[in-house]
Order: sequence, then structure tokens, then C-alpha cells
Amino acid sequence: MDASVLDAILAPFSYGFMQRALIVTLMAAIACALLSTWLVQMGWSLMGDAVSHAVLPGVALAYILGLPFAIGAAVFGIGAVALIGGVRAATRIKADAAIGVVFTTLFALGLVIVSVTPSDTDLQHILFGNVLGVSDADIAQVLIVGGVVCASLLVLRRDLTLVAFDAGHAHAIGLRPRILHAVLLGALALTVVTALQAVGIILVVAMLIIPGATASLIAVRWDALLAWSVGITVVASLVGLMGAFWLDISPGGAVVLTQGLAFGLALLFGPRRGLVVRWARARRHAVHRG
Repeated sequence: MDASVLDAILAPFSYGFMQRALIVTLMAAIACALLSTWLVQMGWSLMGDAVSHAVLPGVALAYILGLPFAIGAAVFGIGAVALIGGVRAATRIKADAAIGVVFTTLFALGLVIVSVTPSDTDLQHILFGNVLGVSDADIAQVLIVGGVVCASLLVLRRDLTLVAFDAGHAHAIGLRPRILHAVLLGALALTVVTALQAVGIILVVAMLIIPGATASLIAVRWDALLAWSVGITVVASLVGLMGAFWLDISPGGAVVLTQGLAFGLALLFGPRRGLVVRWARARRHAVHRG
């Protein structure tokens, strides 16, 4: 690639605010991408949606009390999971309905708290993201929380994968499925915290689902799924931030939109299930039969 072209592409990251945005977005994106692989394969996408929205009142209360956002988000994220389990245990309501009731109610509570908070500028940023205005404290929080999530998922990846596909066998060999499920749910709540600054609560669910869904259209083996999920989200983060800089658009929206476009490309041209690839195979088979 010509040096002048490369310089033009990398020009946005010569600014300090773009460098900070890149650090936060990449950390959040990698944590979301790793977790996304399990959420998609286990059919927990709706749970990801629930927890990502249910943390809003916790974040709002933490802001009012002057506490770190991570504390409020973790408490309400874990609390939401407990409430969903309680509703299911006490009633005959199905899982998806219980999830919908709990997360929409908690999200509405969060919106009410935000609406009555006098100095609500920072809370609006939590809803929609403010990656271009992150402070050093924000970066430290994202790096610490995101690093813990990523390290935990990678260290436990084999146990988590076995539990995801065969909890009975995992229990038979001495693993604790409930504890590992709790680890995933705890990681989910903390991952939401890392993504708040990058894309906000409203779009974080996309980062928790799209990378894993895209990787599933390309790879089969688990390590390959993780690698594709992380690789796709890293590229989408870089392209999205550069696009946001040059087009003067929402950075969080641009990153998620780029991830959506990557999913569209995988849907069309993915080697496993790509629509174009399947059409081409069908054509070849028809020609051979003819």
C-alpha cells in the first residue's frame, strides 16, 4: 500500500481523542466478541439483550451516588438474572416472556431515573455512548474490567464450551454447570460495563450478538469461532471509527453498522452457509446432473 494512502487512513488516530476512543472501543469490542460466541451458540442472545438494558437503573443510581458505573451495572445485571429465574420458578411463564418482562421494566425504571436526574448529561451518554469524550478514569475502568472478562473467558473456555453443548457430561466429569453459567452471566454484566462508553446501552446488544453470529457463518471449530469473532469486531471497530471521523457521524453507530455489514457479507459469501456460495454449489450440481 502506498505510504500516502496509509497515512491518510491512519490520520484520524493522530489525535489524542481518537487514540483514546480506539483503546476503549477495541477493549469493549474484544470482550463483547468473545462472550458473543457463547451467547449465540447457547441461544442466550435474548439474555444478552435483557442484561444490557437492565443495567441502566444501576448505572443511573451509581452516577447519582458517585460510585463507579461498574458497581451499579454489575449489581443490576446479576439482579436481573435472579429476577428472571425467580419469575420462571414462581409462575408458568416461559423464559422469553419472563426475560421480556424483567428487562423492559428495569430499563423503564432506568429511563425514569435518568429523566428526573438534574445533571443528566453523562447519563444520556450512557444511553448512546460517548467514546470521543472518555477520560483517563474511563479508560482505566474499561481496561481493567474488560481485561478481567477476557482473561476469565479464555482461561475457562474449554469448560464453558463443554457446559454450553453438554451440561450433563460436564457435570458427570466433575464440572459445576451452574457455577459456570453464573460465570458467563457475571461476565455478561461486566462486559456491558466495558461497552457503555463505546456504543451506549442501546447498541451494546448488537456488539454482544453480531460478532458471534457472523463467525458462525464462517467457522465450525470453537477456537476458529473465537478467532473470527474477535477478528471481525476488531476490523469493524477500526473501520467504524475512521468512518465516523471522516463522515462526522456517531462513532458507536458507525462501529455497529460496520459489524452489521460484515454479517451481511458473511451471509452472502460465507464458506459454510453463504447464500451465494450455496447457489453456486446448487448450480454446479445441476450442471453435473445435466
